[in-house]
Amino acid sequence: MTRKVGRDGFSLTSLSAALLTASHAWAADASVQRESPDQRAEAVVKAMTLDEKIALVHTPFGYPLGDTPKPEGAIGSAAYAPGVPRLGIPALQESDASLGVTNPYDVRPGDNATALPSSMMLAATFSPALARKGGEMVGTEAHAKGFNVMLAGGVNLTREPRNGRNFEYLGEDPLLAGTLAGNSIAGIQSKHVVSTTKHFALNAQETGRVMVSSSIDEAAARESDLLAFQLAIEKGQPGSVMTGYNRYNGDYASENRFLIKHVLKGDWKYKGWVMSDWGATHSLEKAARAGLDQQSGENLDPEVFFGEPLKKAVQEGRVPEARLDDMVTRILRSLFAVGAVDHPAKTADIDYAAHAEVARAVAEQGIVLLKNSNNQLPLSAKAKRIVVIGSHADVGVLSGGGSSQVTPLGSVKVPSPYPDNSFIANIVYHPSAPLKAIQAEAPNAQVVYDSGEDFQQAAQLAQGADAVIVFAQQWTAESVDVKDLSLPDNQDALIQAVAKANPNTTVVLQTGGPVKMPWLDNVPAVVEAWYSGSKGGEAIASVLFGRVNPSGRLPITFPQDESQLPRPTMRDPATTTSNPGEERKGLFSENYNIEGADVGYKWYEREGKKPLFPFGYGLSYTQFSYSNLTAHVRGSKLVLGMDVTNKGSLTGIDTPQFYVSNTDAQDGFTSRLVGWDRVELKPGKTRHVSVTVDPRLVARYDDKANAWRIAGGYYKVSAGANAVERPLKAQVQLTEKYLAP
Repeated sequence: MTRKVGRDGFSLTSLSAALLTASHAWAADASVQRESPDQRAEAVVKAMTLDEKIALVHTPFGYPLGDTPKPEGAIGSAAYAPGVPRLGIPALQESDASLGVTNPYDVRPGDNATALPSSMMLAATFSPALARKGGEMVGTEAHAKGFNVMLAGGVNLTREPRNGRNFEYLGEDPLLAGTLAGNSIAGIQSKHVVSTTKHFALNAQETGRVMVSSSIDEAAARESDLLAFQLAIEKGQPGSVMTGYNRYNGDYASENRFLIKHVLKGDWKYKGWVMSDWGATHSLEKAARAGLDQQSGENLDPEVFFGEPLKKAVQEGRVPEARLDDMVTRILRSLFAVGAVDHPAKTADIDYAAHAEVARAVAEQGIVLLKNSNNQLPLSAKAKRIVVIGSHADVGVLSGGGSSQVTPLGSVKVPSPYPDNSFIANIVYHPSAPLKAIQAEAPNAQVVYDSGEDFQQAAQLAQGADAVIVFAQQWTAESVDVKDLSLPDNQDALIQAVAKANPNTTVVLQTGGPVKMPWLDNVPAVVEAWYSGSKGGEAIASVLFGRVNPSGRLPITFPQDESQLPRPTMRDPATTTSNPGEERKGLFSENYNIEGADVGYKWYEREGKKPLFPFGYGLSYTQFSYSNLTAHVRGSKLVLGMDVTNKGSLTGIDTPQFYVSNTDAQDGFTSRLVGWDRVELKPGKTRHVSVTVDPRLVARYDDKANAWRIAGGYYKVSAGANAVERPLKAQVQLTEKYLAP
């Protein structure tokens, strides 16, 4: 590499020299592209003016908001920052998110996109390969619409099943959530689009989300929520990390020195940039010192802290210019790393038909069969009369609300329970009607539909039918939590009435997470269909009629009722304090030390509670058995294995799961998922599966040593179908070991 000395004495690479003498032609130069993303970013920063740097570290909305017009150059999206055309740096065009490219308020008229199923449904596939394909699909559409940053990668663990945003996340287990999020992120970024991971960290509820402080000990956080983020970052290398709205142990996440500087950029050596959530920046100097690199959605903040105030702070020396350079370097490095500079986003044709099939594959493999007494399912295509009831099944499939809302062409909107909240004023149904798909699966049957609004009318219609399918729904959305886990609008009574009228009743649930089922003993079949995306209706019908053998597994525990939760009642800072002003100052906290690291199924095991359906649970139209569990230490790695046999009469996919516990040790722990596999087997066939265990999954975090510690001694290994049914048992001896944080 040729070097020369610049006028101010610092060394310039051939790259930075080119930057100072050319416009953006350098970006296409092959020798320049061989430089590392770090080198290229550092060189660009040296060539930038102070104003150009400041312009990159704060973003307004990319569409008109109130009296504020759309920024010049923005194509209409969640956020925008101007690029540096003279240096070949493109503008940041940022869009939501994990489930597809959104078009908030139809700011880009007529611009529709493919809707992936909810992330919770993706998690139910337990498939890293599908997560990668889904990410590639989202990245392809984003790039072809002109976007180079996707606000995707939600990985918050489900500590609160009533959280309205759970459908955007990947369940309650850090290994599952981190693995699938990482693969989704990698898929998006493979298409030259930066992906975030969010919301860092412990952003576990929407109620009071801008004021609640998540209270938790460091070790518990490291072994649960932070581990999920760590795995997602390692596997996906996201270009940016978005902080949460909440406080973490008292300090806002966007200015939390422990989270950002100590953990993320320190222990994990993260090289990308840290952006705030929209309207979640609360300071200038504190945030800058803590490591925040970009103020996002500045329109919602009391001040554009990272605009003129930051410029002035740099000029006066209150914020070192080196800190600003670090902010900008991190942004540019991420753009270079994914190829967003060398392969700029631009309008291109999109194969929507092919993308819809990706969405369909996720939905088909994410549907969970919860109950199937007397082989009620699959339904016979020879049925003469089928009755379909409820949940606008004649129109489409339900989707979750908020910033992740994707609207494929033909989506249908109905008023939400929050008509005064423009953010979620409507409930959206994706245009994939289950009724039409059921008619296609049983073309010779009389298939009739009833809205279910009149219980008695629906029950009367169901009498004598060969099959009855009741679609029940629980709509959830960003900014609100559900008040409890009941199906709303008296749907439980509808199901009871219909089941009483016809014993051949199947219930299909379209929910963001778990719900109570007081009617469970009265219906022979229950299917969890989540929010199933652009081809959800076809996927549901395929499973109901057996063209697809269900293979989904629950990524979240379904409790019997709220009394089983660590916090049976949700607290709202707006109603649980006599002094709301003080609560808004951050004195309202949620104690997550109740369960600590034992999130979800670990809590149920620790407390001896029997859930309605356990984590990892799901039935098939065939049956599987397990044998020959092995547990060996090979070198420094723990390797587990077992045999899986399809003992039924149909080809099917199984997800055998491995768990490890160490409750005998002084610092022991309840059972943890340490690995799984997905195997497709023909009847009578057996396959051996094995996993290599990440050592952090069998360690406790020692906050005093700032390290993971594997205690020496014997560990219990178990394996089977889910977190409760683990018939295979073994033990393995591990030696004491410390691991980097």
